[in-house]
Amino acid sequence: MLAVQARIRGVEAAVKLPWRVSIVGFMANPRVLQGDLEAVRDTFSVLTSDSFFDIIEVQPLPEEAWDVAKQIASGRGVEVALGLQPYVLTRGVNPSALDEEVRRRSVAVIIEEVKKAGEKGVTKVAFCSGPDPGPADRGAAMDALVKSLKEVSAAAQKLGVTVILETFDRDWDRRQLIGPIEDAVRIAEQVREEYTNFGLLWDLSHGPLLNETPSALKAARDYLVHVHIGCAKRLPDGRLVDWHPGFYRPGAINGVEDVRELLKVLLEIGYRGTIGFEVKPEEGQHWLEPVMSAKGVLYTAFSQLLESL
Repeated sequence: MLAVQARIRGVEAAVKLPWRVSIVGFMANPRVLQGDLEAVRDTFSVLTSDSFFDIIEVQPLPEEAWDVAKQIASGRGVEVALGLQPYVLTRGVNPSALDEEVRRRSVAVIIEEVKKAGEKGVTKVAFCSGPDPGPADRGAAMDALVKSLKEVSAAAQKLGVTVILETFDRDWDRRQLIGPIEDAVRIAEQVREEYTNFGLLWDLSHGPLLNETPSALKAARDYLVHVHIGCAKRLPDGRLVDWHPGFYRPGAINGVEDVRELLKVLLEIGYRGTIGFEVKPEEGQHWLEPVMSAKGVLYTAFSQLLESL
């Protein structure tokens, strides 16, 4: 929970942030991504003791690590959500595959993880689309993705789980099919025709790589259920990469003013979902350094927004 004190039209007021706050645990502490038991214990112990956070997002963990994570989180009233993005980005799972056998196997992997997560009380599972095959095959890949999302949503619906598709860049780094927000909306429209337990995730970090600003979310207002806050990075040679450095690190793109604009748009569209940090330590940083910096950025951005009303 976050509340700030601000002067609104000359009146001092204390205002609670109207959204729940999450953090991507496996990005905040990269050792969690390796399933390291002590890293999971440390990360969950520290983050759940901070009343700032309501949800911790984590990838599938070894059974012992899952037990530790759930015990710590449930004991402190913090929700755990599942992120399958690493499965798509690094392990070859591709829900938009043009090869039907690859697509079916990918859906089976995702559904299996959804079932495991649902049995553990997880109610939100996010993943991404799979790689962009290029303009000639893009339409067919989008059709395959819709088919996969419907199959996953059908299985998830029985477990009370919401399925979330995250948009990534198509041209710079991750090179995913989805992609621009307008394509994400077209996908969402088709899936929502049959399944209401489906929504979209937009990441402020990916905005620069997609040439999108928060105002683009107005087109997705009916489907947006989760938002990430973080930074892209510009390398010395000018390339943009999806590395999620901490705010105000060398090359980091996005700052207080960008987060303030995002919050403004979310208020305007009546957004009621979750906002979450996705920041990663760079070499020489303690994993908590970018986390604490991100908290300060959100506090300042929300305070400035309130004072501008």
